[in-house]
Amino acid sequence: MASSVASISVPAKCISAPSTSISSKNVGVSPRNTLRKNAVPSAVRMGVTSRRAGAVSRRALTCKAVAAPERQMNIADNVTQLIGQTPMVYLNKITEGCVAEVCAKLEIMEPCCSVKDRIGYSMIADAEERGSITAGKTTLIEPTSGNTGIGLAFIAAAKSYKLVLTMPASMSLERRVLLRAFGATLVLTDPAKGMKGAVEKAQEIAAETEDGFILQQFENPANPKVHYLTTGPEIWEDTAGKIDILVAGVGTGGTITGCGRYLKEKNPNIKIVAVEPAESPVLSGGKPGPHKIQGIGAGFVPGNCDTSIIDEVIRVSSDDSVEMAKQLALREGLMVGISSGAAVVAAIELAKREENAGKLIACILPSFGERYLSSVLFQSIRDDCEKMTF
Repeated sequence: MASSVASISVPAKCISAPSTSISSKNVGVSPRNTLRKNAVPSAVRMGVTSRRAGAVSRRALTCKAVAAPERQMNIADNVTQLIGQTPMVYLNKITEGCVAEVCAKLEIMEPCCSVKDRIGYSMIADAEERGSITAGKTTLIEPTSGNTGIGLAFIAAAKSYKLVLTMPASMSLERRVLLRAFGATLVLTDPAKGMKGAVEKAQEIAAETEDGFILQQFENPANPKVHYLTTGPEIWEDTAGKIDILVAGVGTGGTITGCGRYLKEKNPNIKIVAVEPAESPVLSGGKPGPHKIQGIGAGFVPGNCDTSIIDEVIRVSSDDSVEMAKQLALREGLMVGISSGAAVVAAIELAKREENAGKLIACILPSFGERYLSSVLFQSIRDDCEKMTF
């Protein structure tokens, strides 16, 4: 991976700010309990004090005419400034019986509902800064399993770029509709060839397109860099540096590489755990194969995946991933995609190990579940709904 790359202008929302500490001097006290114990009452956080505590003598009051402070507008200039600073939340019901705490980074709350919004912005901004592309002239081309394409599509629309995407036909119908809704041209490829087939088709289109430019999410250093600059710092700040293990699925490898590098720089003892489909265990030395976990398990080790920072790889089956995604909606109120289910399955496996007792495990939930309504994830519910009558 290239050691240097043009600086990326990070959207204002992506810049991490210090958060309330959840540290504790008491040995054996979990970060969650410490946070709740030391939590500042909402009234105090909002600057409201008790009338009794703040009571003063009537005689001591002096009224002065003071000009009201000018109200500052909090309106983004454009949608790209809304990327990043997604919240984190503890998982509760589905972690019953675990000896470690599990929290989730909700990338489902990005402007277009996936972690790929970050790299959609960063790759385009980086190419612009290097003078490689020009809005209104360059045609952007990219192979995608869907979410990166959506991240690129809304940025391309905001910046007036033409966009051509190649995608395996096995990806959900929602992805196709969303990509077309943003004005992208979509070319479907043989699902049996996986992402390799989409990559080959993108290269073919680029060779035939004047001013065509492939962003190359699997190789582009701007992909892991934005996670190093934003996602990793956000996780570190929101956990007050108390994170012990990070769990992330591997698609392009950008998220786990960027976050992993940052977190290990802050604390070398943090463990980085990769998640891949059991049916296509390439990272752990197996052979590629078809699976149902859209967004991870590309069938090859991407150039952006720095395997040297990965401490463990956990294989998760498609069926277990689908079931966990369903449970996250039913028991935690989190509408997520199949790869999010895979990440949580792995996180819970780690949280049940005795050697991880009392530790804080963070997992990344990459995408919102609504774009999987036509997939196997909601097949049974969809069948039931189609049979409903009045």
